[in-house]
Amino acid sequence: MTRALIVVDVQNDFCEGGSLPVTGGAQVAYDVAQLVRSWQSKNEGAPTWSHIVATKDHHIKPGSHWASHGSQPDYVNTWPVHCRVGTSGEAFHPNVDHLPFHAIFLKGAYEAAYSGFEGATADGVKMADWLRSNGVTQLDICGIATDYCVRATALDAVREGFEVNLLTDLCAGVAPQSTTEALAELNLAGVSAVQPV
Repeated sequence: MTRALIVVDVQNDFCEGGSLPVTGGAQVAYDVAQLVRSWQSKNEGAPTWSHIVATKDHHIKPGSHWASHGSQPDYVNTWPVHCRVGTSGEAFHPNVDHLPFHAIFLKGAYEAAYSGFEGATADGVKMADWLRSNGVTQLDICGIATDYCVRATALDAVREGFEVNLLTDLCAGVAPQSTTEALAELNLAGVSAVQPV
């Protein structure tokens, strides 16, 4: 099987200090970078990915995904302004910014778009098409947030016919209850929770 890593939304706004910080986001960024460097160095026991790709929230005017001016976000369907195109919050966290991603999938310019499979490269190639064209059949998924964009990306990956592993130690969730519920849902969908190599 040809295996790839998907790094979901490890962006400044989702890490400590950002507009929508997830506890542990910066640690995820650090740990993902360490694992990718091990892969680059081909260390003994390093992952055997053929490709590594990333997703980014890439919001311009995502409608009701952002709480309207003057109203409080509910942190379920509406959120504070985050990952606005042209801001530092939309950028990758510095720990992952220079990783050798083979493709970056931008999502949510004018909608919510939780799943990386809703995104596309700058030249319009959708994630599922890109992965298939590169012979990928198995995915390792990590990133932020376990209970939202990671969950949605993993579920869509299963629907698209990929074998999916969730690197649980390289994820961070918004809230304990919704994270526990997401992990249970992913398990029922056939996603394997595994430790990073």
